[in-house]
Amino acid sequence: MWDYIDERKAQIAFSAYQHVSLVVQAVLLATVVAVVLAVIVTRIPRLEPVANTVSAVGLTIPSFALLGILVPLVGIGVAPAFLAVAFYATLPVLRNAVVGLQGVDGTLVESARGIGMGEIGSLTRVRLPLAWPVILAGVRVSTQMSMGIAAIAAYVLGPGLGSFIFTGLSQIGGANALNSALVGTIGVVVLALALDALLLALGKVTVSKGIRA
Repeated sequence: MWDYIDERKAQIAFSAYQHVSLVVQAVLLATVVAVVLAVIVTRIPRLEPVANTVSAVGLTIPSFALLGILVPLVGIGVAPAFLAVAFYATLPVLRNAVVGLQGVDGTLVESARGIGMGEIGSLTRVRLPLAWPVILAGVRVSTQMSMGIAAIAAYVLGPGLGSFIFTGLSQIGGANALNSALVGTIGVVVLALALDALLLALGKVTVSKGIRA
């Protein structure tokens, strides 16, 4: 196992970098899209059931099926991998963002408007900061889920550690089949834990002490 890692450490490191890069970029885009949609949903309450349905149904779509749909549209490689990860990453953040924004005390929003804040000001300085802990929880769930989906995206030649997993599975019985699968699997788990730790640290920096208390 260690010999296998030592012989391929550069390849493993590059694949790990690609995996993290894919997930981080997809989750960042997903977070922006989800928050914008959540703001719209909270402004138009009749859209809430639609948002909840889309989130619930979207998570039931098998990732292999979605990748199969995307390949004829955008080809193989990075594009379908990114789109698939971003799609799934959006759903938990959207649900949490809607819940977080709806949970903001209306009297606080009215007070903000009473001291002269406009709609954008109350959103960026009151509603979003108060909803941020709930949104961040959704981002953490989204990130963990995206790490696994990014591995599956190697099926369509997407970047990342998933290539080691699929190589190992395709070579079952071979000398390095188990090593390849283990490197990919353990690498994804370690990276997922590392990203979650970073998000926890981000929460300590960005969430108001009053809210944490």
